[in-house]
Amino acid sequence: MSAFFLSGNSCPAVKNILILDSEGKRVAVKYYSDEWPTNSAKLAFEKSLFGRTLKSNARTEAEITIFDSNIVIYKFVQDLHFFITGGDDENELLLATVLQGLFDAIALRLRNTIDKREALENLDVIFLCIDEVVDQGMILETDANAIAGKVAIQNMDASATLSEQTISQALASAREHLTKTLLK
Repeated sequence: MSAFFLSGNSCPAVKNILILDSEGKRVAVKYYSDEWPTNSAKLAFEKSLFGRTLKSNARTEAEITIFDSNIVIYKFVQDLHFFITGGDDENELLLATVLQGLFDAIALRLRNTIDKREALENLDVIFLCIDEVVDQGMILETDANAIAGKVAIQNMDASATLSEQTISQALASAREHLTKTLLK
């Protein structure tokens, strides 16, 4: 993985995506760089980054900072803190677009209820959103609707109304409901 970052490639790259709670504890994290080789190094990075950004007012718009020779774009929503880290030569606007696309896709999938409890209950959805945005550090998609649509296909939501489901999702939901009623 780190060869991608060391090769001088002109393709924009993300080093990590972090979603932390209001105490700086992990909710969902993905690292794409070998810059932090051990789990303790990753935890130390998260703790020091959280401490540095805690006093900022990143609730209305994303903020930017340089931290350990990396560009970090971050945003706080409710009791969650979203971070995107890129190299010091990355385009800040592109990283901010990645953060906004990820946040908006998660908001769409969680029906605008973004807090720690909801995030932990839907951790699979959050990781699917992260995987649709970035793969091995390469930015794939920043459009929230496209991301949420791909995640919806991968993660059928049985609680959605039939009008919000595709035909195959509706049939699978009906099959599941029928199976539950027959097994009772």
